[in-house]
Amino acid sequence: MSAAGPTAVLSSGKTMPLLGLGTWQLYPTFSRPENVCEAMAQSLADLGLDYVDLYLIHSPINFKYGTDPFTYAGNPEEIYDDVDYLDTWRGMEPLVDAGLAKSIGVSNFNSQQLERLLQNCYFKPAVNQVELHPYLAQQDLVDFCKKNNILLTAFSALGAPARPKAFASGEEEPVLMEDPSVVAIAKKYGKSAAQILLRYHLDRGVSVIPKSVTPSRIQANFDIMDFSLSKEDLASLGELDRKLRYVGANLFVTHKYYSY
Repeated sequence: MSAAGPTAVLSSGKTMPLLGLGTWQLYPTFSRPENVCEAMAQSLADLGLDYVDLYLIHSPINFKYGTDPFTYAGNPEEIYDDVDYLDTWRGMEPLVDAGLAKSIGVSNFNSQQLERLLQNCYFKPAVNQVELHPYLAQQDLVDFCKKNNILLTAFSALGAPARPKAFASGEEEPVLMEDPSVVAIAKKYGKSAAQILLRYHLDRGVSVIPKSVTPSRIQANFDIMDFSLSKEDLASLGELDRKLRYVGANLFVTHKYYSY
């Protein structure tokens, strides 16, 4: 990062110092290898940085350059692209050689897609970022990533209560943080349900990226380092698995690289 200390300009006009691991994602309309460097250059310019610590392929699913799959009003199949994610990865690898990304990784990949990537890469993916929580434990994927030294990172770890409507299934879904087992374990440890769900990931060897804009909740999210869950409580949370995906399970299901 720039020596002067990088900052981000918020919508309020205030500036905020950029601290910690700088992660950015390649938007799925820039998946052709000739567009990857363009996307990175624009991201670095927007961020005011010389490099990012981690750059991820947003999804194995991709769309035609110049479109926006999340605002397109027509049939999404009309804007599907068929770029092989292996080709996208070959466009990502030079970013490491050029010093624009310290590490590269993926998001929303399943184990079969990861296996294929591992067999056809120069730089192996450092990270796979996926939806993960007790209702969607994905133990096979957890085991695969551990075996292959790929750091698994959980998003929507609290059940995605604030997700956009476009990503929801449209059906009534159980609220993870109100699950009786989660609530009971939280009471046992004197913690909140959210803190139990975050600690669940750490005790599985998974990193986790909760999202909040409330200062008190952000502070509470950090307050999970003074305890660990017992094997029995981890097992109880594991029994909640119902393969429930809160984010995007019903989107783009006809794409050839749909991963769910």
